[in-house]
Amino acid sequence: MSGTDERTCTYDPLIALMAKFENVKATNTSADPFEGLGPEDRLKKHIVDGVKKSLETHLEDALQTYTPLQIINDILLDGMKTVGELFGAGKMQLPFVLQSAEVMKAAVRYLEPMMEKVEGSEKGSILLATVAGDVHDIGKNLVDIILSNNGYRVENIGIKQPVNTILDEAQKRKCQVIGLSGLLVKSTLIMRDNLLEMNERNLSHFPVILGGAALTRGYVEEDLREIYDGRVFYAQDAFEGLRLMGELCGEDAGKAATAVLDQAPVNDTGREFDEEAYTETPRVRSHRVGVVDPELYVFSGVRSDVEPVQEVPPLPFYGARKFTKFDLFELYKFINPIALFRGQWQFRRPEGSTNAEFNQWLADEVEPIFQTMQRELATVLQPKVKWGYFPCASDGNDLIIFAEDGETERERFRFPRQRDLRRQCLSDFFRPIEVAREHGPDTVGFHIVTVGEEVSKLEKELFANGDFQQYLYVHGMGVETAEALAEYWHKQIRTELGIDDQEPEDRRLLFSAKYHGARYSFGYPACPNLEDQAQLFRLLEPEEIGITLSEEFMLVPEQSTSAIIVHHPEAKYFNIR
Repeated sequence: MSGTDERTCTYDPLIALMAKFENVKATNTSADPFEGLGPEDRLKKHIVDGVKKSLETHLEDALQTYTPLQIINDILLDGMKTVGELFGAGKMQLPFVLQSAEVMKAAVRYLEPMMEKVEGSEKGSILLATVAGDVHDIGKNLVDIILSNNGYRVENIGIKQPVNTILDEAQKRKCQVIGLSGLLVKSTLIMRDNLLEMNERNLSHFPVILGGAALTRGYVEEDLREIYDGRVFYAQDAFEGLRLMGELCGEDAGKAATAVLDQAPVNDTGREFDEEAYTETPRVRSHRVGVVDPELYVFSGVRSDVEPVQEVPPLPFYGARKFTKFDLFELYKFINPIALFRGQWQFRRPEGSTNAEFNQWLADEVEPIFQTMQRELATVLQPKVKWGYFPCASDGNDLIIFAEDGETERERFRFPRQRDLRRQCLSDFFRPIEVAREHGPDTVGFHIVTVGEEVSKLEKELFANGDFQQYLYVHGMGVETAEALAEYWHKQIRTELGIDDQEPEDRRLLFSAKYHGARYSFGYPACPNLEDQAQLFRLLEPEEIGITLSEEFMLVPEQSTSAIIVHHPEAKYFNIR
């Protein structure tokens, strides 16, 4: 320090620092949050806050005053009722509801050995099943979790259940209500057939609750009610199912959840839509099947105004190849956070908060969960791809896939055409057969991706063990990582085809298809027939990477998706109606 810059300290810095904080009291972070509460309030707090620590100790305290059945019916279920009210009011997110259900299940498991089975001690009973041909069970299992932890006996008999098994088991297990679930549009038709079968067998005394992504309230409450001799209801989600069970079984415990019907509008995939964040691409899952009028497949000679491209990308190679060596953490970067956080994990923006406030909350509270799940699933998710390129040409509504000679027909896909608007059909994006014969065929790509079956096995274990919140997180990560893999590989295909001239700098714009060309999954309205996946399998032979087709042409493992890749610059998503 220079002589002109010398300074003298005239006070004791430590004394000054202590004085600054002399009136600040330290917070005891080890304080017992249950201190001062009676046995009943302690247990309710365990349920509402989703806290397992000290649960058994507090159950033992309550057992000094109450019987096990009284604890369940009068205390724990009252806590779950509060959880339902909070969820219905938008004050509790679904993952935390599941955390409360975990505590409820743990408490019941602890008390059950001390109880004798008392006839009529349950609120009611329901048989749950996913209908024949449908392998999806996340929605049904969420219903199971909510109902079983609100005092109802749930007989969950699994997926792909034929009507005879459903009805026989409902009678055998003496269930009061039947609940049917399904994600396919075809499943809604099977539900209709099941109701007609129940009429024929004089079993319409069973009230039926229907749920699933492809169902609409109007279809159930108007069309299906008209054909069923008994009572049939639509449940938008598990909490509406809880309300319905309360009414059907003579209880009103479920009515607190009716407010869920007033939630924010959702888009066509059932997800809350956030315009201020970024637009979400229409989902490409193979189960998003549309009911398409057969007449839309008939080529009337009036096609769209889409012109084929003058220069066709050359085939990068002919046939199919596989790739299995991925950097999983690189794939995670292609996960759409809106689809994961809001769609799969069902975090909702609370009423009264802005998008900016909610996005900040997601960043602070949900992003850490995402980071943790990435690490925990690093050895579980097993990404694999098969993809290929083929010469092709359009023939009306058909897309012809040629053998390597570019002339011999190998496969033929038939796609629906719009009745109005531009009268688009997916085949319009490729050279017509007449042009192909004169100037050579067009080029089409296909891919099919999976993250393997281990994540499905893990999901089943978590559900069986009562780890409900983790079950939701793992399922969402599996599904959206498969979607991320599809997005990532489509990007690679655009590079191989030489159409990577419009790649967005912001990766989030990939989720709204801001690039050259498009990919269409079988089940999306432009190519709605899942049966077409049989042809895709003949072309790509994805059995080599562990993917098979169910009897309803659905991909197994569930965390898989397939697509046709179109290079035409005008190719964008469109609806058939």
